[in-house]
Amino acid sequence: MGRIKGTLVKRTTKDLLKLNKARFSGDLENNKKGVNEAIPGIPKKIRNSVAGYITRLMRKEEQPAPAAK
Repeated sequence: MGRIKGTLVKRTTKDLLKLNKARFSGDLENNKKGVNEAIPGIPKKIRNSVAGYITRLMRKEEQPAPAAK
């Protein structure tokens, strides 16, 4: 079981993806840089949580949907 993301992380992620979805991808390191550019001065722990959640959502979008049985 994974850790539960807080409301702050989810809300921030949704806002960033709504504004700059093209900036982010399935790569965590690039997403960290993108979050740092979009929100200067964000604490490192929150930046990493937001970047990780963005990475997870982007990878989920990239995967093809499973075929129905």
